[in-house]
Amino acid sequence: MRGRHVFLDSLRLHGVTKIFGNPGTTETPMLDTLIDYPDIDYIMHLHEGVAVGAANLYAQASNSTGVANMHVAPGLGNAIGMIYGGLKNSSPMVITAGAQDTRIRLRGPLLGHDLVAMAKPVVKWSIQVEHADEMAMIMARAFKIAHEHPQGPVFVALPINVMEEDTENAAYHAGKLSMEGNASDSHLQQVAELINAASNPVIVAGDDVVRDEARDTLVALSEKAGIGVHLELITARFAFPSDHDHFRNKLGPDYTAINGSLGDHDVVILIGGAFFEEVWYSPDSPFADNARVIQLESGPSRLAENIGVDIGIAGQLADSLSRLTSLVNDAPDRRELLSQLKRAENDAAAERIAALHDRDPMTPYRALTEVAAALPDDAVIADESITASTDVIRNFKLGSTHLFYGAKGGGIGQGVAGAPGVAVAQPNRPVVCISGDGSSMYSIQALWTAAHHKLNILFVILSNREYRVLKHNVDQYRRRFNAQSNKPYPHMDLSDPVMSFTSMAEGMGVPGAQVSKPGEIAGAIADALNQEGPFMLDLVVEGLETR
Repeated sequence: MRGRHVFLDSLRLHGVTKIFGNPGTTETPMLDTLIDYPDIDYIMHLHEGVAVGAANLYAQASNSTGVANMHVAPGLGNAIGMIYGGLKNSSPMVITAGAQDTRIRLRGPLLGHDLVAMAKPVVKWSIQVEHADEMAMIMARAFKIAHEHPQGPVFVALPINVMEEDTENAAYHAGKLSMEGNASDSHLQQVAELINAASNPVIVAGDDVVRDEARDTLVALSEKAGIGVHLELITARFAFPSDHDHFRNKLGPDYTAINGSLGDHDVVILIGGAFFEEVWYSPDSPFADNARVIQLESGPSRLAENIGVDIGIAGQLADSLSRLTSLVNDAPDRRELLSQLKRAENDAAAERIAALHDRDPMTPYRALTEVAAALPDDAVIADESITASTDVIRNFKLGSTHLFYGAKGGGIGQGVAGAPGVAVAQPNRPVVCISGDGSSMYSIQALWTAAHHKLNILFVILSNREYRVLKHNVDQYRRRFNAQSNKPYPHMDLSDPVMSFTSMAEGMGVPGAQVSKPGEIAGAIADALNQEGPFMLDLVVEGLETR
């Protein structure tokens, strides 16, 4: 058998049914052989970064391995930013790239480079297959490492001549590996005692709560013990229902802001994440001086990684939270306080929103209110709303009715790129991609993929015609570094010329509509849902300087 057969057999043995890629010459052996593997679909993209972005959210939405195939050094270079996003997302991914013939490696061939070194900083493991005899072992190990906690991408370079070499080493599966243990009773008892003795405990939940299928048990713990739940600033999944009385919103971008949310709590329970991701430096502690800090993780690698803790426990999260719930005291008074706090916050938000209701251009909140009202309950949200993320949280039932998939790491363009991956994984539900206009232009080629594969995606672009998040960050920079300035925002407007998303979409086979009046949104969405395939909805909303 040839190396290419072992490669594809390895994918098949590990349950892979989709490859996200952009074709190139060194991928010819794989592409040509795929004709003999009808159970593995090739999802075609026009840019390598977009293919990896789709594989990233596909891995999240399908609860399986995302596989993406790149093309030599420039193609891998195109994909590095999106691979970084997969690393921050803890997405189990096998990234491959075709490489030039190793017999001309030292001659500096066209498109050649050290692919292993290029990928190494943004993956868990990076390797090149040097001989077809290595293919089976490397592929089995790649899948194993991608799924070890914390999960993430690995990279395998596939030289064209190695794919054509003969080998007798057939593909194999490493077997069903149990890589998660359970927490000890004594450690959970200690945690329960701290919670029971606390006057004001709080939880911060990370994405691993969803990956470990522990959201329901987290809700049960929160409800019994009367504990509010925060999420981090950027989330790949929604670990706690956004419409629950105990949901306490996302944390801020630095330790001072995080302390503003957690500083009044005497026990802080961190569950299932890499705590904390900061945007800005702050010398403050995220906790009160006397706070006791508990951390529960699926595996040991993240325990006390960035901050000291009083108790750190590695164990399967659904099991840990279920057993912990049985040990904590019922706290009806704390439940009532959380409900009162939620009602007060909702009332205050309703007043602010009412004052902005009839603005022209419409606010992102008003636009998303109309979008949410027009969508079916089974809509799946692929989100990169950034500065409108709070508006998404308030309008959609994330983590309960509406499935949610986001992208971590801060690199933009992941929402539009990832939406086709979500649609491939969730073919029977409408997928709604929410993105800013600036972010979408990093991966606008994904529209062609959506049209080519007839994916049911509603692309909702919030067109404020600026990089709004950068304008917010300029304000932050000037304040934090005392760089007082009356200068305008530099190079952050997208208005000269104004981009036409409906024209771009039409050029890639996607129908659409531009809407500037909130009363027209429902009709446009009805048109989108009544047809097969993708639809572009360009919503003109206010920017930072058009208020």
